[in-house]
Amino acid sequence: VQLVESGGGLVQPGGSLRLSCAASGSIFSIYAMGWYRQAPGKQHELVAAVTSGGTTNYADSVKGRFTISLSNAKSTMYLQMNSLQPEDTAVYFCNADLDIFIATATRRRQEFWGQGTQVTVSS
Repeated sequence: VQLVESGGGLVQPGGSLRLSCAASGSIFSIYAMGWYRQAPGKQHELVAAVTSGGTTNYADSVKGRFTISLSNAKSTMYLQMNSLQPEDTAVYFCNADLDIFIATATRRRQEFWGQGTQVTVSS
């Protein structure tokens, strides 16, 4: 199973970016996916998460600015980030809680991480 992130980059304060995380491989189903971020000198923190049923959860710092969504059919998660601020600068990591095939007719629940994508908000 692989998680491939895209959409990071450099944006001015007040601008927008859309991150994507595509899961591929021997996936039976998705329990939940989420975005975490880590800025230099700061702790790893949850930004937003979404379950396969559509329940979402956001960090207080991004509520009203970021929107997370999940396409179960495409096994792809998105994070629309609006009104970006310099304090949003960080490496953003995709996380997936999946039900995967490990052998014929054999599955297990496992967590996966993407490689991270840099988001820089600066003028």
